[in-house]
Amino acid sequence: MQSKTTGAFYLQSVISFGLSLGALTIGVAYLPVNAWIRAFFAVGVFYLVTASFTLAKCVRDRQEEDAVVTRVDQARLDKLLAEHDPFRTD
Repeated sequence: MQSKTTGAFYLQSVISFGLSLGALTIGVAYLPVNAWIRAFFAVGVFYLVTASFTLAKCVRDRQEEDAVVTRVDQARLDKLLAEHDPFRTD
């Protein structure tokens, strides 16, 4: 199975993620609030990042699982059709 993601799209995604995380981190660092509030927002940002990676992994795993099940079902059907002889008499 070939990847449908081009190198340019992958690079764009990585750069976009890096820029958005950097901008948000800088924004939290320079908030004019108490250090405890800033720390709370920072933990929230990094929790959101890890949850996003986990969700993306789960979605990817589900798609791969569905693709494997589909291929196995197709192979079973192909085998049944190949072995079926409508003119055979018992």
